[in-house]
Amino acid sequence: MKSKKFISTAKDVINLEIRALQKLKKNINNSFNQAVIQITKCQSKVILCGVGKSGLIASKIASTLASVGTPSFNLSASEASHGDLGMISKKDILILISNSGETNELKNIIQFANRNKILLIGIVSKKNSILYKASDIKLLIPTVKEAGGIVPTASTTAQLALGDALAITVMQNKKFGKIDFKKLHPAGSLGAQLKTVEDIMLTGNKIPFVKEKLNMKKALKILTKKNLGFLIVQNNKKQTKGIIVDGEIRRFSEKKENLYQKNVNQIMTKNPISIEKDSLAAKALGLMNEKKITSLCVHDKKNKYKTIGVVHIHTVLKSNTN
Repeated sequence: MKSKKFISTAKDVINLEIRALQKLKKNINNSFNQAVIQITKCQSKVILCGVGKSGLIASKIASTLASVGTPSFNLSASEASHGDLGMISKKDILILISNSGETNELKNIIQFANRNKILLIGIVSKKNSILYKASDIKLLIPTVKEAGGIVPTASTTAQLALGDALAITVMQNKKFGKIDFKKLHPAGSLGAQLKTVEDIMLTGNKIPFVKEKLNMKKALKILTKKNLGFLIVQNNKKQTKGIIVDGEIRRFSEKKENLYQKNVNQIMTKNPISIEKDSLAAKALGLMNEKKITSLCVHDKKNKYKTIGVVHIHTVLKSNTN
């Protein structure tokens, strides 16, 4: 076989799979809506199962669902008939995937689901099959031509795409957002990109708080002790009123005024910029770059004027490399 033919074969395979996806797109109907509603409502687990290549697709869909907030796992079809049916409870949703819908290993699982009134979603391409007839919700995969004529290729591509469509639609229906996603993906590059201000902020005794009437001589001792290069100024109600950065202190000293005779509120910059704790760390960095500042106060949604943490630009930059 000449090497030029390799590229032609590759393109033929891809074109077959593209056509399969185009047919699948036309097949999406109200059954898909029903599946999304039921999966969203599920208070237990979504269990997926298939045999052979369909089993591999089931495993991937289960992994995707779990990663976006729907507890899911893949059940081995061969092990199900040897005790693993006990993993399925009546509150679960069972999704069975089979191109033919007649796979022997699935028959015991179908009977178990029907007997125990477990919601069964079938992903199948044959309307006259056992799986199609037994399913409460029927997701029909169009009949497609397989690459090479024998190997499950275009059909499994369609199964995978339908699973991805289900997972993303359920995710959006649940309003599962970036912050939720970050909680399930704490490691790796995705976790780093989705770090929030709350993840990296300094809290408690590490925050360099000072009272607005405090003498600057005492305030400078706190500045040195905390070693952050700034002070957060509060009133008696613990509301944040201002910020003092070491650059401002240097500029004031250059005026040859006696700094020690001043109180904190005479030196501070009023109304410091604050960011909500659930904001992405990347947003905090962008805000500091935009305002040409090196630190931010952090608040929660309840009270913008109560500082619950602080972030420094060095902390943000370091968090992006971890």
